[in-house]
Amino acid sequence: MAATMHPPTAPQPRPSLYFPYRVHPAWTPGGTPAAPAARVAIVGAGPVGLTTALGLAAMGVRSVVLAAEQQVCEGSRAIVFTRRSLEILQQVGVSERVLARGLPWRCGNSFYRGQRVFRLEAPHDADERFQPMTNLQQQVLEDILLEAAAATGLVDVRWGNRVTGLQQGDRDAARLEVDTPAGPYELAAPWVVAADGARSVLRQQLGLRLEGEAYEGRFVIADIRIDLPLPTERLAFFDPAWNPGNTVLMHREPEGMWRIDYQLPPGESPEHALAPERLRERIDAHLASIGYGHLPWELDWSSVYSARTMTLPAYVHGRVLFAGDAAHLLPIFGVRGANTGFQDAQNLAWKLACVVRGLAPAALLDSYSDERVTAAREIIAESGRSTRFMTPPSPGFRLLRDAVLSLSLRHAFVRPLFHWRTSRAHQHVGSVLNTADDDDARFTGGPAHGVNAPNVALGDGRFLLDVLGLQFSLLWFGDTPAIPAALERAARALRDHDVPVRVIAVSIGAGRVDGADVTVPDPDGNVLRRYGAAPDATYLLRPDQHVCARWIDAPDTARLLAAVETALAGKPRVQP
Repeated sequence: MAATMHPPTAPQPRPSLYFPYRVHPAWTPGGTPAAPAARVAIVGAGPVGLTTALGLAAMGVRSVVLAAEQQVCEGSRAIVFTRRSLEILQQVGVSERVLARGLPWRCGNSFYRGQRVFRLEAPHDADERFQPMTNLQQQVLEDILLEAAAATGLVDVRWGNRVTGLQQGDRDAARLEVDTPAGPYELAAPWVVAADGARSVLRQQLGLRLEGEAYEGRFVIADIRIDLPLPTERLAFFDPAWNPGNTVLMHREPEGMWRIDYQLPPGESPEHALAPERLRERIDAHLASIGYGHLPWELDWSSVYSARTMTLPAYVHGRVLFAGDAAHLLPIFGVRGANTGFQDAQNLAWKLACVVRGLAPAALLDSYSDERVTAAREIIAESGRSTRFMTPPSPGFRLLRDAVLSLSLRHAFVRPLFHWRTSRAHQHVGSVLNTADDDDARFTGGPAHGVNAPNVALGDGRFLLDVLGLQFSLLWFGDTPAIPAALERAARALRDHDVPVRVIAVSIGAGRVDGADVTVPDPDGNVLRRYGAAPDATYLLRPDQHVCARWIDAPDTARLLAAVETALAGKPRVQP
């Protein structure tokens, strides 16, 4: 129906045409065959909970996922996923399906009074498999993750299972009270992951409070079906005539959908803002302001959100581990919410798997909290600046923002202030898991302690991250036909103790390297340069691909084993 016809009855949000919501049968006690007991209970079946479950499954750990609802989420919700998120999704085996459905992009534009005043092009080169950003509706991603979880045989997803209580009195397990359509039951699990979102029941059960700021500005999210001849880029419109003093954002979604986010005037209630006639009036006004008021459109879904920059001060509380929006609330400006949650899931999954498998003490989980709380606080500091620009919290901030807008029409030097500081991979530089007595300070380039391993094109259609899985990786650079004996002994000792490890030889020549699990030919020295390495240099990467030790020369067996022990937070010494 054309947007300009104004039918007597305003359109109502309806189930999506481009993605039929998958309604799942509720799991009830006795409703499925008995399965081996799960070592981890994950509360929440959103992207963070499911990615955690897939990461655990990749390391052989069984989990049960409790979903309060009986279907994937309604509405697009999170839609922009960063390169780092795609790398994490590659580790759990779903990136190709995400790419097949998603829309990649790398540019963003800011407009003021009909003039483009800033354009950002995110860096991208031939050494990257994934574009900086990919747009895909959250419910589509959830369905992809669910299919992958079902294929593992290690993830038991229980729909219609709402957690109503939590007890942590037992030494070896937490106990969840779960309500289902067939009645309540109790579930005991050694570890519980709270991935139950912004209104986390488990956070409430433990009486925990988020720290930070909640901004007064509210935004409407509206997904509409419309055929707009615009590129897949971020579009931001400041102070439009139809919404003075406020901001409007636009993103293209797959299957002919567009996301429009617009800020509400102060004091307007969500109920008033979501009334069909108000939605239509404002969307019509925006489309007209950018020259497309004549195009027909249909409303698919809408909601209201507020910008908040808040985090728990710790993510580990007894046997309950918080991740995603249950742990922190971050503004969407710079696509930080879900993308930060993926990094939580990746960090947590390998550490929890190592604890469950007896490879590390429970103290390893404290490093999860330390690293991810530090990351959240860095994000809050960064996103606070963006949020104050997008939705000024005081007259002083609004005066400053308006001055930047006015000057940007004529002066290029102020335009970089429109930069929205996109989500990035966080570096755990100060992590206790990093080895202090390695050769990190002697390197003149390459990824340092805590930095995630950079991708590199290998020249045969593969990329370096393709050969890194959910295990420790020993990345050795050499020009000999076999890896050093010390590395071979270390790898054998680790495997004898069930520590997952892969030896990857970056061959400066072109032949296969004996003793390596994978040989990466590097005849042009591209990988060597990106890692600031020379023959015999060695990197130790954690299962989440962050550097925790590196040596200019191949280390002896004892030093290498000690570095792995440090990364496992004090596991008793593994003897060669």
